[in-house]
Amino acid sequence: MVASAWFGLRGGLSTALFISAAILPYIFTSNLETHELIDELAEIIFYFAIAILAGGLIQRELRAQKKAEDMRLQLERSQKMSLVGQIASGMAHEIKNPLASIKGAVEILSDKSTSEPDREEFNAIVQKEIKRINVSVTDFLEFARPSETKMMEVNLSKIVRSSIKQIQPQAGKRNIEIISNIEEPIAVNGDEEKLHQVMLNLLINAVDASPNATKLKVALNKDGETTFVSIEDSGEGISEENRDKIFEPFFTTKSSGTGLGLPIAKNIVERHKGTISLSNIDTGGAIAKIKLPLLNSGEQV
Repeated sequence: MVASAWFGLRGGLSTALFISAAILPYIFTSNLETHELIDELAEIIFYFAIAILAGGLIQRELRAQKKAEDMRLQLERSQKMSLVGQIASGMAHEIKNPLASIKGAVEILSDKSTSEPDREEFNAIVQKEIKRINVSVTDFLEFARPSETKMMEVNLSKIVRSSIKQIQPQAGKRNIEIISNIEEPIAVNGDEEKLHQVMLNLLINAVDASPNATKLKVALNKDGETTFVSIEDSGEGISEENRDKIFEPFFTTKSSGTGLGLPIAKNIVERHKGTISLSNIDTGGAIAKIKLPLLNSGEQV
């Protein structure tokens, strides 16, 4: 039984053969009675029966496991190839449109009859579209091959305030008031640049989702060994059909964008042993919530 379990059918049969070869000399030299001889020979047959039964079952199970593993690997390869196709398609789409704008602007700039004000305008378009391409490529690279997370003690309160300050001009143009309630100081173990990227991404999404002349609420506090960040917008919220798609790669409801902002944010937060969620609120709009372990509080959230 043990040999069959360890080595399959061949191991079980080899062990049964070895036992039989070892016991046969005793059987034929001991002048056993007929019924005793029959019992001994039946026992040898029983050894081979156990070897065939147990070894066959074990071998069949091993074949099934190998087949399942092969199918899993094939499925993983298919998923990877599908993801590569999505990345290539998304990148082509996001780069094609800015390139068309750049091409048209360069053609106008190369025309000697173009006035100086028009040259300045189209030069600004070229700069804007180049920046757009750079952002898209950066997002794709971060999603496809995330850069190393450099963990150290960081002031999360400072990161959130800095992100709010950075988004303030964009919000101010649309008369969106940002109301913040930030507890200080709150320290976490993390990568300052990547956490800033998450906060800025969520704030941009909140501003984009909010109508003009509304409010956006940002809060940062701690409870026990966990810190909580919430960003609440005044938009229409998340539709039922999109609720399960918001963290899927390349899904976006915006007219422009790669659809990688939230998946990248989720990946970064999870690498910091935290969680991120996005849900509707009763008063209208959506709220993004992030939970992160405080510094030296362990890895559980």
